Amino acid sequence: MEQFGTISIDDAFKRLQQGEVSLVDIRDAHSFQSGHVPEAIHLTDSTLNGFMQQTDFSHPILVMCYHGISSRGAAQYLVNQGFEEVYSVEGGFESWQRHYPQNIITS
Repeated sequence: MEQFGTISIDDAFKRLQQGEVSLVDIRDAHSFQSGHVPEAIHLTDSTLNGFMQQTDFSHPILVMCYHGISSRGAAQYLVNQGFEEVYSVEGGFESWQRHYPQNIITS
């Protein structure tokens, strides 16, 4: 995969529940603490190196942001770093919150 793909909220939810993917959330710390998907890894500039060292580059990655826009750039960055299968979650956390409000936790 030379470019990232996109994935719907429903497909992201299914794949996450099946344990097929890892989900990274790139929103700011306050937003992440206010609510996030339980399985989400908060990916920031300070956690990026550790994430890259601990994650198999062939394992599928979903990238979530606020509305599904910023995640595209982050997804492409991960592809450029060598991750083989990366998807931007369409609609971002805002859409996830509408579709799966029961699947959100606060820190």
